[in-house]
Amino acid sequence: MATVESGQTAEAAQRTPERRSAPVVTVRGARATLGSRPVLRGIDLAVHSGEVVALLGANGSGKSTAVRSVIGQVPLTDGEITLFSTPLRRFRDWARVGYVPQRTTAASGVPATVREVVASGRLSRTRFGLPGKADRAAVERAIELVGLTDRAKDSVEALSGGQHQRVLIARALAAGPELLIMDEPMAGVDLASQDILAATLREQVAAGTTVLLVLHELGALEPLIDRAVVLRDGCVVHDGPPPRAVGQHSSPSSSSRGGPMPGHDPSPLTNPGCHPHAAGEPLRTGLLS
Repeated sequence: MATVESGQTAEAAQRTPERRSAPVVTVRGARATLGSRPVLRGIDLAVHSGEVVALLGANGSGKSTAVRSVIGQVPLTDGEITLFSTPLRRFRDWARVGYVPQRTTAASGVPATVREVVASGRLSRTRFGLPGKADRAAVERAIELVGLTDRAKDSVEALSGGQHQRVLIARALAAGPELLIMDEPMAGVDLASQDILAATLREQVAAGTTVLLVLHELGALEPLIDRAVVLRDGCVVHDGPPPRAVGQHSSPSSSSRGGPMPGHDPSPLTNPGCHPHAAGEPLRTGLLS
């Protein structure tokens, strides 16, 4: 009988024993710079089939850069990334990957309906760009999943911020991805939309979708998270059960789970070769600081 690791929810623990196959995502020694500033400083990460992994960290810690490097938007200066056991430089089967960027206007200034935006996520599955019956059904299903069936014909310009985010998620889901990568899906989203997004993600996870997502806090998604990988200054400082409290001012007494937070030791916990603090730089002790 499976046991629940410290800090792991029962819902997540139910999926744990089944995940021992080759990783869907593997990141080894990844280094990246933006301009002349090092952003990733040799991170290692593995995400297995069916797993839900959250990248946590303060602003500027490298979370978004890490997921953007996984989909090839940010080139590495060193290290290696593989998707479905294929080196990223040779990976072409992008229909297996769904990506939800940080919230932006779904139409990007171009008038479009909810259905049209979501249908664009199906292009990788269509033959010769012509949608068939299965494609149309997948689009309607994705719209239904995010609770926007009654707005399918509306312009995305008429939607709220939370509804915009739901459109972006439906667009990613329309292709039926095996791997779903999401960058701050809950940022700036109202509580009603957060509940809908959590329910949508729960259904995808139950169907076996692998999920890698960037979060500032766990929030409504906490019950789904198998592992948390905490970044600080481009280094991994924790990889394991979700933190029991997050933020510089959190304390064990303020945590719903209690107990100490990982990451207070100023030395890197999981990557001893990665030293994020330069000489003379003030030491920050909060887990996500």
